Amino acid sequence: MSTATAPAGQLLYRPEEPRLSIGRSMVYEEIRLGRLQTVRIGRRRLAPPEYIAKYVELLRREAEATA
Repeated sequence: MSTATAPAGQLLYRPEEPRLSIGRSMVYEEIRLGRLQTVRIGRRRLAPPEYIAKYVELLRREAEATA
């Protein structure tokens, strides 16, 4: 997976950031279901760009399977 789409210097994203173009509660639901992986630093959940890329790939595979 490529991290070329990540802005220079930003290695982790908060679920509140509009990186995925889905709502905050949906992001946390996907995390709870294990579909979107995150890392924990203290009480914070953060998603590295490669985990976001894996999640997007999962969505693509699901879309292709239902087409």
